[in-house]
Amino acid sequence: MTQTVRGILAMISACVVWGLSSIFYKLLSDVPPMTILAHRTLWSAVFFALVLSVQGRFAQLPAALGNRRTLLVIAGASLTISLNWFFFIYSVNTGHATQASLGYYIFPLVAVLLGRIFFAESLNRWQMVAVALAAGAVSLLTWGLGVAPWISLILAFSFGFYGVLKKLLTIGPVVSVTAEVVLLIPFSLTVLWIGGTHMDSPYQTALLLFSGPLTGFPLILFSYASRRIPMATVGILQYLNPTLQFLVAVLLFKEPFGIWYAIAFGMIWTALAIYSTAGARAASRRRKTASSTVSTTVTKSSIDAPAKP
Repeated sequence: MTQTVRGILAMISACVVWGLSSIFYKLLSDVPPMTILAHRTLWSAVFFALVLSVQGRFAQLPAALGNRRTLLVIAGASLTISLNWFFFIYSVNTGHATQASLGYYIFPLVAVLLGRIFFAESLNRWQMVAVALAAGAVSLLTWGLGVAPWISLILAFSFGFYGVLKKLLTIGPVVSVTAEVVLLIPFSLTVLWIGGTHMDSPYQTALLLFSGPLTGFPLILFSYASRRIPMATVGILQYLNPTLQFLVAVLLFKEPFGIWYAIAFGMIWTALAIYSTAGARAASRRRKTASSTVSTTVTKSSIDAPAKP
């Protein structure tokens, strides 16, 4: 099995876990979302610390937290990812999993917009059309429902800003995520001390403990995959996550899916198709340009090379 195939399988596995994770959190609907978040953060920290110890990289953790600039960026990342985790848990446990899936569909387009704002990344015409279409979908849904899809927007933008902050870090993904959840341990312990652990039965205790590996394992798979397959492939495969979330919300949780949601999702899917096609064409042009440059350089080198005696 080639490295590319392993990377694709790892990416698909990560997206399947993420896409079906709403089923897991639905099993904890009797536990307050803030308590679930506290457990998820605490046991994620334990999981990642064990992973770093097995890899012999635990010493990188205090080094990462010892740099003031890195610490500030990690602290910001901690806040944005905890906000994202909380509202995902909240959406599932309050019957708004459809909004969660919409948020993760919107996220790639939000990421493009934030890349333009913070890193001056260029947008081609079709990418701008895709972003505008997504904005139109959210506006139409707001008008149709009489209220903005706040959960969707919070999930999309919190994950988008999380990506912006991660782009500023030079440390590895597992080390940075471990540092993020370690910073949140005091918050987790405070929440559990004030509100109780809610480990009321062996079954519920097992679920809460499992929230750590459930969070950590797909992130490790994602990290493994992202180093072995092109980013364009990563981007396409990530749509599997919100698609599974959407199917679970509508088919399994039986959440209402009216005409306004149908129109908004249709517009978002169209926007993603435009965005993906534009990205694939741009990547193809870059490969052709790079190949042409290499070919020209080789040819020129052959012409300029001195004749062998």
